[in-house]
Amino acid sequence: MTSLPQLPPEAFRKRDQAPDALFYAQPRFVTHIDDAAIAAVTDLYRALLPAGGRLLDLMSSWVSHLPPEIAYAAVIGHGLNGRELAANPRLTASFVQDFNGDPALPSEAGSIDAVLVCVGVQYLQDPVAVLREAARVLRPDAPVIITFSNRCFSTKAVAIWQALGGDDQARLIDLYLRQAGFPTVETRVVLPEGGPGDPLRAVIGRTAP
Repeated sequence: MTSLPQLPPEAFRKRDQAPDALFYAQPRFVTHIDDAAIAAVTDLYRALLPAGGRLLDLMSSWVSHLPPEIAYAAVIGHGLNGRELAANPRLTASFVQDFNGDPALPSEAGSIDAVLVCVGVQYLQDPVAVLREAARVLRPDAPVIITFSNRCFSTKAVAIWQALGGDDQARLIDLYLRQAGFPTVETRVVLPEGGPGDPLRAVIGRTAP
């Protein structure tokens, strides 16, 4: 299933191999990182996202962490629980889809100004396929912003993610993005480990100008 032949298939296995739709059938109206990490995600979005742009928020939920003072032309949310997406006040549209079964995005090529993946990349079993789709729908010189911390649903995160630490997890995402066709990739330590709260890293890929 994986688009990374240099890694064994077992790297993308999950302890819980039941369909993800079953795991996410009940809504979880919680946040998965602490307040400081949420604020750091918002600051990152404030700096990188174009006001008035069309955004695609993948693996979203009932909150998107977008700057409240900035308006966007569209915020399209994706997730596995329709009730969570319906409760998200920033979304102008949403869709439910299991990327581990079907990675194709419904957006038209070159129609999106930024793709967001907040604390969700660890659950993708064919991340390159999903990120290739992200590259397809993005406009030229547009970012995909992947943020992650040290929290996850351990039974649903893929094996290779759980075997690695923060720096190596960032390198893994870098590999995903380059394999997916992003020519430029940048890694940032937004909140370092060992602080009072959740650590936060960001890996940002950009399409060609």
